[in-house]
Amino acid sequence: MQSTLQKIEREFEAALASAGADPKVVDEVRVRYLGRKGEITGLMKQLRELPKDQRKEAGQAINRLKRSVQERLENAIAAASSAQRDAALAGERADVTLPPLRPWAGSLHPVTQTRRELERVFRDLGFTIEDGPEVEDDFHNFQALNMPPDHPARDATDTFYLADGNVLRTHTSPVQIRTMETRRPPIKMICPGRVYRRDLDATHLPMFHQLEALVVGEAVSMADLKGTLEALWTGFYGAEIRMRLRPGYFPFVEPGCEYDISCRVCGGDGCRVCKRSGWIELGGAGMVHPAVFEAVGIDPQRYSGFAFGLGIDRIAMMRHGIDDLRLLMENDVRFLRQFPEQP
Repeated sequence: MQSTLQKIEREFEAALASAGADPKVVDEVRVRYLGRKGEITGLMKQLRELPKDQRKEAGQAINRLKRSVQERLENAIAAASSAQRDAALAGERADVTLPPLRPWAGSLHPVTQTRRELERVFRDLGFTIEDGPEVEDDFHNFQALNMPPDHPARDATDTFYLADGNVLRTHTSPVQIRTMETRRPPIKMICPGRVYRRDLDATHLPMFHQLEALVVGEAVSMADLKGTLEALWTGFYGAEIRMRLRPGYFPFVEPGCEYDISCRVCGGDGCRVCKRSGWIELGGAGMVHPAVFEAVGIDPQRYSGFAFGLGIDRIAMMRHGIDDLRLLMENDVRFLRQFPEQP
């Protein structure tokens, strides 16, 4: 038995020495000698096989070895843990002599940058900026805009209806209605803001940003509408931009039209954004329908006006050459950092 104990002790010392300062390896040594199936634990189980008169002395010798092994393991584990902690702290130590990291420079979202630039152009043209609620009632969102109860825009497949019968506004035109209800002509205003429709693809989102303009006064004509649109887009993009009007129908204008500008992504050559046509449809326009004036108490015999709308998100896409509208709403910092705010 004595020779066996000496052999185990020598093997333990060699194993502990090779473990070094690695706490995991030291613990493996502990399990090998003191675990439930460890070598010293196995010696205790062999005592019953010894003659009765030798058991006491052998048991004492085994216990002395066990205590010695336990003590040395505890010291080794403590030393290994301390060494590991010191190494971690050394790796985390800050070198105060190094130059500081430059902080990230934040900037406005590209949609916000575009909206503010559009507002600047409109201010230069003499427009005021108005705002209104995003949850609208039926009168301001549909009825006052000459949309009858059976109009397709009222369908639940296109519009977000709330439990109380109100809707998330489908356009910013209700702000025009509210402005005409509280202000007498002449009126020259824009109303930028968020609008909501049930749609989602590369060029449409369920929530997007729209801007609508309204001019009301005496003798306002279609020529004023075209001149204002041309002044807007040349002021925003530059003199090289091309614009065209196409006949179109909208219940709140008569006559109505749609207007396009040459695609800024492909330069008019045709791409995914402009559907290979070279033109980007920006919105509808036209002369304010007499029924709209009557709904807000303005005399259509005395006053006339024009209105038009545009998608701010789509303008941002063309300005920066973005081919998928969804990128603007995913808030990926790697994407947004490509559009620093211009001085």
